[in-house]
Amino acid sequence: MKIDILSLFPEMFTGPLSSSIIGKAIEKEILDIQLTNFRDYTTDRQNHVDDYPYGGGAGMLLQAQPIYDALDHVKDDRQGLGRVILLDPAGRKFDQKAAEELAQEPQLTFICGHYEGYDERVKERVTDEFSLGDFVLTGGELGAMVMIDATVRLLPEVLGNSASAPGDSFSSGLLEYPQYTRPANFRGMKVPDVLLSGDHQKIAKWRQRQAFNKTFARRPDMIEKRELSKIEKQWLQKLQQGRI
Repeated sequence: MKIDILSLFPEMFTGPLSSSIIGKAIEKEILDIQLTNFRDYTTDRQNHVDDYPYGGGAGMLLQAQPIYDALDHVKDDRQGLGRVILLDPAGRKFDQKAAEELAQEPQLTFICGHYEGYDERVKERVTDEFSLGDFVLTGGELGAMVMIDATVRLLPEVLGNSASAPGDSFSSGLLEYPQYTRPANFRGMKVPDVLLSGDHQKIAKWRQRQAFNKTFARRPDMIEKRELSKIEKQWLQKLQQGRI
């Protein structure tokens, strides 16, 4: 996968995108990330990339010209842009489903804004607008890092265990079940017997039930949206009756 990032602060990405899982993906040549400072493409003598909004109002807006020219350069250099993603509070909420969708793409380009917002004409070059949630960040850089991390870890061969990603919270439509490691008894807190039984069928059923119970308790909205199996309908009825 090729990822391009347009940002006024490309140095913010150096550590996060060269460490851990993403760093290893780059080493394996599964991932190719390039950073572009769109300030380098301004035609303003003072290197300004922002200006006051027409009609008045607080704050400054990013101009279309530097971003357009930066996109054109990236497009020529990389033989395309792929999906062009704008980090914007008004965008579609980014979630696991969106990460899975983006992980299928061979190329992504992120535009990270700053200041009050963008000249609306920037959006003519955009295919997708995303937001992390109902809060405002200083810029789009942190949001882009989160989206890239969530997406890249889904690429084949990025995670050491191919079964890790499908079992993540939200990928299955449920929160993840409780997990334990050695020792079996830590300060009087014991690992559930079923996990020590060696009976994989019982373990799988226990994990499914625990994931369902946890989701019901913490994210009932996910249960409401889920198409329940026969056994899950039985579990739900018991939970609603106060019988776990």
